Amino acid sequence: MELKLLAVGDVVASSGLDYLKSQLPALKREKHIDFCVVNGENTAVLGLTPQQADEILDAGADVITMGNHTWGRRELVPYIGRSRELLRPANLPPQQPGHGWGVYHRSFGDVAVIDLIGRCGMDYTPDNPFLQVERILSRLETKLIFVELHAEATSEKLAMGWMLDGMVSAVWGTHTHVQTSDNRILPNGTGYLTDLGMTGPRDSVLGIRPELSYKKFRGDLTGRYEPAPGPCKLEGCIFTVDSITGRCTDIERVRLSD
Repeated sequence: MELKLLAVGDVVASSGLDYLKSQLPALKREKHIDFCVVNGENTAVLGLTPQQADEILDAGADVITMGNHTWGRRELVPYIGRSRELLRPANLPPQQPGHGWGVYHRSFGDVAVIDLIGRCGMDYTPDNPFLQVERILSRLETKLIFVELHAEATSEKLAMGWMLDGMVSAVWGTHTHVQTSDNRILPNGTGYLTDLGMTGPRDSVLGIRPELSYKKFRGDLTGRYEPAPGPCKLEGCIFTVDSITGRCTDIERVRLSD
């Protein structure tokens, strides 16, 4: 039996959430999606609120992943402490609330999702994600395992994909908000994409008003980042996986736009 997992790139701002809610149900029906993971760490621009988390789940996500803006909205702290469907990076300090990985029981079998954060060029100093994922994998029995690495460096994401080739069903990256074109199945059967892209304002710099970004690079005095207005897009990837072996058999990038 072949299963289809949809991974959706970082949701940015309320407009990105609205677009996700308008597009995700139909996309899941059209593509016969069995399981869906959505990165939600930028839904409140810097963070995620409990209400927004509920809206993402109600739109059709089975799991929400986070990244370096996990604690951008502190009202999320009690919510993430009791939610199994909301994951923060597993290699953040262990005393922080929440879970970094989970196993989800479905009619077709158990699905494991692992959320990690990179260390290259990030504003975090987490535990080594490469060692952490090995520790987690030693505790898993299912063959359907999906790993997200929220990281800045392309090399770090690629290295994770190659290390886990044949050990997990798929590895994908988030954080840079720019969808890469390197979707492939690695030699031992692991699906891979360096970055899913983003879900939010299309005519923007990573979801933000372009002028706010280029003025910052010029050295001008600027205010807080604001989401760009206008049409939105949804980007992600569909991984088709053999439910018996856990190997990826097909991989398809997704890009929808107004």
